[in-house]
Parts: sequence; C-alpha cells; structure tokens
Amino acid sequence: MSAKISSRLIFATMSLAALTALSACAPLIVGGTAATTALVATDRRTTGEQVEDKAIEMKVGAEVRREYAEQQNIRVNAHAYAGQVLLTGDVPSEQVKQRIGELAAAVEKVQRVVNELRVGDITPVSVRTNDTWLSSKVRTALINTKEVPSLTINVTTERGIVYLQGKVTEEEGQRAAIAASGVSGVNKVVKLFDIVSPESLSQPASPAPIQESGTPASSNTSTVPETNGAQAMPVQ
Repeated sequence: MSAKISSRLIFATMSLAALTALSACAPLIVGGTAATTALVATDRRTTGEQVEDKAIEMKVGAEVRREYAEQQNIRVNAHAYAGQVLLTGDVPSEQVKQRIGELAAAVEKVQRVVNELRVGDITPVSVRTNDTWLSSKVRTALINTKEVPSLTINVTTERGIVYLQGKVTEEEGQRAAIAASGVSGVNKVVKLFDIVSPESLSQPASPAPIQESGTPASSNTSTVPETNGAQAMPVQ
C-alpha cells in the first residue's frame, strides 16, 4: 500500500512540475488565436505590434459603435497593420465617412488611416461572401508565389478590390501585387505596403513608421494613385 502511495506522490510531483514549466511558455492569445512561436517568426511585425494592431481594431470598432449606435445603415471594418488602419465598408454620407476617419485617427497608436469607406447602401451579403472567397483565393496565390512572404501580408477584399498590407521589400511587394491581380474575379489591387529594405530583415524587428506604397508591380503596368496615397494597379 505504501509503495502505491509513494508512486502516486512521485507522479503528482512530476505532473505539477510539468504544468509549471508549461505555464511559463504558454502561447500568447490574441483575439482567440494563439500567437505561437511559428506565427511570430513569420510575421514581420513585433509581438507588441501584433497585440497593438488587434487592440486598435477593437478600439476603432468601439468608437464607431459609441457614436453611431442608433444608425443601422453603417458597416465599418477596421484592418490594422503596424499602426496603419484600413477602413472599409459602407456609410450613408461623406460627412459620416470623414467623421469615422477622424475617430480612427484619434485612437492611440494609430499612425495612418486609409479611409476606403464607400458612400452608399449596405453592400449585399452575396457580394460580401464573394469578397471573402476572393480573399481566400488571393492568399492561396500568395502562398504559391515564390519569394513572397505571404504570412506577413494581410489581404482585405471589398467589392472585388483587393487591399494588401504588410512589411515587404520593393520586389516582394511587386510580386505579391502581380500574383493578386492574376486571381480571377479581382477588379483592382491596392498596395498599402510598408516598404522595408532587404538589409533590415536580417535585423531584430522593431516598430517603424508607415511609408508610402512602392512603385508599380511591373514596368509595363500603369498605376492609378488613390486620393489617400495608396498605389493601385489594374488586374492582368
């Protein structure tokens, strides 16, 4: 009997030690997703930037709900990457569009707001469903394209327009835009990249100011500058 008790005590002690060790290296949970070592290693944002971006998205949403709680004809999505906030959705007037942009810009840690809110009726569910499908196809295209850091690029699609956010080199951004523009159903690709130098990628990641988007994805592709400074290219 004493041998059994002794064995149980040893097992319990070992289990407690294992649990203690595991708690010291538990993955960071952000928005219901575990930020594992693999995820951090493939995302060029620092761990702090990733947490801040999630907080920015939540705070922008909260500010919009607070100010427009009584209105039903507003659809706003905030997509944050390294302090850059992309606003997509539908609003009833230009005044509301500008006001929401101001609310987003006032959120702590926001460095730049790209206001792509559309003035008009709420986009039909069928169109939004198709946009989700297009985003999935674009992500697959990026994964299948060589020398494109797909896991550090955010893809957002709104009415067939694909927005790309991420920390990439000039060449990586060009390849990503070309790959996205080749996906069937995409109307336009807008590059909102934070362009970094190849040399900086070998250095420890640190927060950097948002820069303007890079040059066109290819020399024979014309670009159409957006009013917010984004770079756009037509589909192939």
